[in-house]
Amino acid sequence: MAAAAPRLPLRELVRQFPRSLRWVWAAAPGSTLGVVVVTVILGLLPTAMTWVGRLIIDGVVLAAKTQRPEDREAALTALFVELALSLTLLATRRVHTYLREAMRVRLSAALTTRILDKALTLELQQFESPETADLLQSARGEASNRPLSLVLSTLTLAKSLMTLTGFAVLLWGLAWWSVVLLAAAAVPEFIIETRLSADAFRLFTWRARESRLLAYLESVLTRDDHVKEVKLYGLGPLVLERGGALLSKFQREDLALARRKMVLGSIFAGLSSIAFYACYAAVGVRAAMGLISVGDLTLAIAAFRQGQGAFDDVLSSVAGMYDDALHVSNLSRFLDLPPRALPPGTVTLPTGRFAIELDRVSFRYPGADHDALTELSLTVPAGETLALVGENGAGKSTLVKLLLGLYQPTAGTIRFGGQDLRTLDPRALRERLGAVFQDHVRYQLTARENVGLGDLARLESTEAVTAASVRGGAGDVLAALPRKLDTTLGTWFDDAHQLSGGQWQALAVSRAFMRLDSRGGEGADLLILDEPTAAIDAEAEAALFERFRTLISGRTAIIISHRFSTVRMADRIAVLEHGRLLELGDHATLLAQGGRYAHLFTLQAKGYR
Repeated sequence: MAAAAPRLPLRELVRQFPRSLRWVWAAAPGSTLGVVVVTVILGLLPTAMTWVGRLIIDGVVLAAKTQRPEDREAALTALFVELALSLTLLATRRVHTYLREAMRVRLSAALTTRILDKALTLELQQFESPETADLLQSARGEASNRPLSLVLSTLTLAKSLMTLTGFAVLLWGLAWWSVVLLAAAAVPEFIIETRLSADAFRLFTWRARESRLLAYLESVLTRDDHVKEVKLYGLGPLVLERGGALLSKFQREDLALARRKMVLGSIFAGLSSIAFYACYAAVGVRAAMGLISVGDLTLAIAAFRQGQGAFDDVLSSVAGMYDDALHVSNLSRFLDLPPRALPPGTVTLPTGRFAIELDRVSFRYPGADHDALTELSLTVPAGETLALVGENGAGKSTLVKLLLGLYQPTAGTIRFGGQDLRTLDPRALRERLGAVFQDHVRYQLTARENVGLGDLARLESTEAVTAASVRGGAGDVLAALPRKLDTTLGTWFDDAHQLSGGQWQALAVSRAFMRLDSRGGEGADLLILDEPTAAIDAEAEAALFERFRTLISGRTAIIISHRFSTVRMADRIAVLEHGRLLELGDHATLLAQGGRYAHLFTLQAKGYR
C-alpha cells in the first residue's frame, strides 16, 4: 500500500472552491447563474410555505369558531397562496434539475478537453512517472465531476442555511431554545461525517496505483492483442486470480468504511432525533396549556421536521464539499504539473540540412542506479546515414528518445546544426523529423488517417496519401481494402478491417514517407528508423530499402536494426555496448577490425548457411 495521503488543511480546501467555480462558470455561465437564482428561491420557499400553513390552521380554527364569511375567505385565500407556492416549488425543482444537468454536460466536456490539452504539454518522462500516472488516473476518473459537485454542494449549503435562518426566525418567538438545541445536536454528526469523508478520500488516493494495476489486468483479459498469449499459456486463471484479489481487497475496505458510517451515523443521527422529539414534546405541552395557538404548534412541528432535514442537508453538503475539495485537489495538481520549461530565447533550426553532434552525452532514467548512456560523443554530418548496432539494453532506443527531444541528457550536450537541443522549440524541431518505431501505433481510424497523420496539412489529399502508401510499401494493402482509403482499420469498431503485423508496419512506414514529402516538398531533414522492417519478409525489406535509398538521399538518417542486411546500407555504423560507443566505421572497416561488430555479423551470417 502506498504511503498515507495527508489530510489537506482547511485553507487548501477553501482554495478549491474559487477554482472550481471558475471552471463551472467558464463552461456554463448561463446555467450557473440560473442555478444560483433557483437555489435562492428554493431556500426561501419552505419558510414561506410553513408560515402560510400556520395562517391556514389558525384561519380554519378561527372560522370554525366565528362562522364569519370573511374568516372563511381569509383561510381559503391562505390555502390558494400555499397552492401557488407549492406549484412554484415543484416547477423550480424541475428547472433546478435541468440546469444542473446542463452544467454537468458542459463541464464534463470542458474539463475533459482541459485534461487532454494538459496531457499534450507533458513530456514522455512525465508520462512514465508513476506519480503523474496516478494523478492522470484521478483526473480522468472521479475528479473530473468533482468541481461541479463542489459548487453545487456549496449552493445546497447556502440554500439550507437560508431555510434554517427562516425557520429560526419563525421559532425564535415560540421556543428560541429549540434552535440552539437542534444546532448543538447536529455538531457531532457534522464532525464525524467530515472525518469519514477524509477517510474515504485517503482510501481512494491509496488505491490509485492498485486501481491502475487492476485496469491493466482487465485489459490483459479483454484486449485483442493479448488474447493469443493468454490462450496459449493459459494465463486466464492467474490474471483473474490477481484481479480478484485486488477486487476482494477493495471490497473489504469499502465494507469496513460503510460499517463505520452505518454505526457512527446511526448513533449521531439518533442524538438528533432525540433532540427533535424533545423540542416536539416541549412545544406540545405549551400548546396543551394554551400558551400558543394550534397554528403555532403546526408551525413549530413543520419547522422542527423541515429544519432537521435542512440540518441534514447542511451536514451532507459540508461533508460533500470536503470530499469534493479533496478530489478536486488531485485534479488541480495534475493541471498544475509544469510542462517542459523552455529557456529564454528559444530558437528554431535554420532551413536546410543540419549535422548532429553528441558531446559527452550521458542519461540516466529516473530511479535507475546506472546510466543508460555514458559520455557518448559522436558527430553525424548532414546527409549521412548512420546505423546503430548493439544488443538489447545497449542504449540505442534511449539515444533515439534523446534525439527526438523526448528526454533531456542528464549530462553533456546534443547539438542540431550547432544549436543546443535544450534551446530548440520542440514543436518546430519535430516538424523537421520523421520516424518509424518498432512499437508503432495502430490507429483504430481510417486507412487515410493511418497514413496521412504523418503530415496533417495534407491529411485530406488523396494524391499525397496514395503516393506515400506506394512508397512505404502499403499501396497494394490499401488497394485491396473494401472501401479503400475510407476503410476503418483495427478491431475496435463495427465494419473495421484488421491487418497483419507486416501490413500495419507498412502503414507506419508510409506515415514516415508523408513526413518526408512535407513542408512544401522539403520534407523531414532527419529520419529515424527503429527496427522498421521487423514485421516484414526479406523480399519486402529489400524493396523497401531500395526506396529508402532514393528518398533519404541528401537527408540525415539514423537506423536501428538487428538485421545486418539493413545495417550494411549505412554510410557508417556505430556499435553501442552498455551505453558506450564501442566501435565506429563503415561495414568493411568494422569487419576488418575483427571486433564486436564482426563477431555479431559472423553469428548472424551463420544462421543463413
